[in-house]
Amino acid sequence: MENRIARFMRNTGPARMLIPIGLALVVFGVMLMGFKSENFVETTGKITSVVEDVGPDNQKQYDVGIAYAVDGREYESTFPSLYGSFREGADIPVFYNPDDPEQITNSKTSPLLAPILIALGALSMALGVALTRKAFQKSRALDRTAGGSAAARADFGDFKQAPGVTEYYFRFDGNAMRPGYLIEDAGRRLLYEGRMVKNALVGAREFEFRNCVTGESGAHEVGHTVTQSYSDEFFSVSSWFKLDGENVWDVLHGRGLRMTTNLHSRFPRVIYEVTRQGEPFARIETSSMYVHEEDEAMHRLAMPVGNRYYRFWTASDDFDTLFLTIFAISETEQTVVE
Repeated sequence: MENRIARFMRNTGPARMLIPIGLALVVFGVMLMGFKSENFVETTGKITSVVEDVGPDNQKQYDVGIAYAVDGREYESTFPSLYGSFREGADIPVFYNPDDPEQITNSKTSPLLAPILIALGALSMALGVALTRKAFQKSRALDRTAGGSAAARADFGDFKQAPGVTEYYFRFDGNAMRPGYLIEDAGRRLLYEGRMVKNALVGAREFEFRNCVTGESGAHEVGHTVTQSYSDEFFSVSSWFKLDGENVWDVLHGRGLRMTTNLHSRFPRVIYEVTRQGEPFARIETSSMYVHEEDEAMHRLAMPVGNRYYRFWTASDDFDTLFLTIFAISETEQTVVE
């Protein structure tokens, strides 16, 4: 249930951000159309009072009392929340409605402003709807290509004890000359590693991924993590990085992977259930840095340290995909993934 809610919130993120903004622009534009100041007449008023206040940006602003005359009749009013320098007795320009001299403003607006705001508001709302529609279409397409709604319909109940399923350990190694991530078995035999061979503050980093079982290796460009939040609402955050120029989640989706997360996992563990083509592929759990069974006492007592240590169970020997999946989770700190 929580993953369905998470994906719904993520998919509707553009609409929840852009539609309210667009609606506000349209409403403001309509209000401006009812307050057409292009026909207002300019006169000179006198400042009668200056009251200092603090604006929302912590800058000083002033409520300026004014007096002005139209056709020999005296009027008094106030310009609220003005920025600048004002003093009592000084002249100030006043623009008034010749049909209703009590309707004033301190500046004239362009007749194009209201239509522009309305057009921008309509565009914002249309974009929000279009992006949200595209997000739902992508989710449905992924469900079809990945054999259903990920682990939601797969049975992970006894996955750890299923025949052929083995426990492995994913950990960060920062003590070597080339820091990186490792996959080890229960005997601490190195099965896979991804070492950073080139760091970069700007642009992609370079990693060497090496399958220690097959001996195959390859260089990959790994971009820095991008986190996008449409609002502060729960589940509105999406994080990713580019692997060789492509969004890493698109790479994994292309391999038929889908993922759900049990947000009510036993504290402080987070559990990821991953399917490939709709079938159980791996169960991944966050861990402390003591991931191995002989470190079990420390493993139980230690709190998780960041996002660099995991235990996982699988019957697959596709360590290239297994490594990339956990590497993606680790680098993005995701808890819910499409």
